[in-house]
Amino acid sequence: MSLRVLSVIPPMTQLNTPYPSTAYLTGFLRTRGIAAVQEDLALALVLRLFSPAGLDAVRACIQALPRQSRTPRLLAFEREFTRYRAAIEPAVAFLQGRDPSMAWRIAGRNFLPEGPRFAALDDYVDPHDEDGGDPLAWAFGALGIQDRARHFATLFLNDVADVLREAADPRFEFVRYAESLALSQPTFEPLAVALAAPPTLVDDTLRELTCAALARHAPNIVLVSAPFPGNVYGAFRIAQTIKTHVPAIVTVFGGGFANTELRELAEPRVFDHFDYVALDDGERPLLALLEHVRGERPRERLVRSFVRDGGKVRYIDCGEPDIPFEAVGIPTWDGLPLDRYLSVLDMLNPMHRLWSDGRWNKLTVAHGCYWKKCSFCDISLDYIARYDTAAATTLADRIDAIIAETGQTGFHFVDEAAPPKALAALADELHRRNRAISWWGNIRFEKSFTPELCQKLADSGCIAVSGGLEVASDRLLKLMQKGVSVEQVARVTHAFSAAGILVHAYLMYGFPTQTVQDTVDALEYVRQLFAAGCIQSGFFHRFACTAHAPVGLHPDRFGVTLKPPPKITFAKNDVRFIDPTGVDHDALGTGLNKALYNYMHGLGLDDDVRHWFDQRVPKTRVPRHFIERALQGT
Repeated sequence: MSLRVLSVIPPMTQLNTPYPSTAYLTGFLRTRGIAAVQEDLALALVLRLFSPAGLDAVRACIQALPRQSRTPRLLAFEREFTRYRAAIEPAVAFLQGRDPSMAWRIAGRNFLPEGPRFAALDDYVDPHDEDGGDPLAWAFGALGIQDRARHFATLFLNDVADVLREAADPRFEFVRYAESLALSQPTFEPLAVALAAPPTLVDDTLRELTCAALARHAPNIVLVSAPFPGNVYGAFRIAQTIKTHVPAIVTVFGGGFANTELRELAEPRVFDHFDYVALDDGERPLLALLEHVRGERPRERLVRSFVRDGGKVRYIDCGEPDIPFEAVGIPTWDGLPLDRYLSVLDMLNPMHRLWSDGRWNKLTVAHGCYWKKCSFCDISLDYIARYDTAAATTLADRIDAIIAETGQTGFHFVDEAAPPKALAALADELHRRNRAISWWGNIRFEKSFTPELCQKLADSGCIAVSGGLEVASDRLLKLMQKGVSVEQVARVTHAFSAAGILVHAYLMYGFPTQTVQDTVDALEYVRQLFAAGCIQSGFFHRFACTAHAPVGLHPDRFGVTLKPPPKITFAKNDVRFIDPTGVDHDALGTGLNKALYNYMHGLGLDDDVRHWFDQRVPKTRVPRHFIERALQGT
């Protein structure tokens, strides 16, 4: 039996580059002689909605509303509709890099209609501009026309997205689409209700695109990879369309969401839409499933797969080992419209923009995490726990093959934490081949990253790194088992910055036993790291206790008590807990994020950190020049 496999990316992931799961699976399946193709339905959905015809459909939704129900945003959109419709296609083409000359008109601020999102421009203040002139001169200078226009075009798209949300589908987001329907939902009921509701404009558009993809490829099997909760609703809508129009097609659900949240799946209704749900790396489960579909393997020999059996959910795993990382093959982007992705510029910070600006070839240096000790991390799950590497020559061969296919030399290494030794070996191999690329990725701020190694990585093409500082407190870093200290992080980040490599710090608040004093002190460390030029960007995450992390598995070790969970038949990840400190971390989070936003724009770096909080907080205990002295080794 000849099989044709279609892998799809459901909405929504990101606009600037394809999520790599389908590229990995398609490349692997082709090495096994299987006819495999792929589609990015997330991108296709955005391009359809954000087009002249898409805006016509949005206006029709507005006109179907009673006049008294139309918000000021919708009324403003109606008044300026002719300008919105004329601008949408040129703005999208510009963000795709297909019409760079449009930058001059967009940057002039007379072409795009400006909705509420543009009000944020008034918040920018150049600390060096005493005359109150151009508020963005500090970011773009006199010649930064392309970037200035990209920022304005991004604000324009966000304005249109706000209109679409109010007029057609309140769940719509560019990234976290309908996320609340899936994020740690103990039952399937919210999704079931949404899937049974009358379709919105977004739903109807996704249905049309799915049917077109089926007609184009005529697959026997469709793989739907949902990495995040914000992909799950779209994934189920795609499967619903397949089962309605071509029920004989085998549908398979997998990806990061299933791997993390569906490990205790017991909801039979999931299988009204998907025939199989596969866990962890997909290569081995898919080979077993394809053999089963061809009649070459009994169902009892499936690998890490949920099925519905007699109205109940059953998990089958015959225990076959995974495909070694060395043998998974080369990702392929064949079939994905690489010239149609949109490079958007939400954040003006030069490091922060990398996540949304530019099309990066995503590649993994090593499977899993070589450290796998952090107490807040899902280290019990396969994607972290199973550490597996490939030779530097293999990685360089993959890089060469991807460049040959895509014509682009930018790489984002998407490891949990890229190993220093592997990066050093890869840098040597790239040097040996005289290969010029640009790359960035996630690391641990560990002492192995010496100034010499950082310079070697910069010479190999490294432009930026991100890493977890989490809570900048030696007591809490030890409790987290991060294996680093604040002084060490300062020296490592400074070594990267000195080599011309941008540094982004993942930060955390609300960790068990974290006090208000801990939070204030941590922000002071962060302030000093920015002021010293050690880090250029950061993001504060609210700590979440998860079922697969040491805190969730052994709460007594961290001084917290887990709350009794509800009955779970669908998703299980976040676990509620009681922290005896009783700190209102959410209130503190507002101040932390306000401070960080300003630090990333070079503002407020000399201010007392208490300035950022709305409530009274204690004075920091951190010496004013702690980081400076750490860098001097005193």
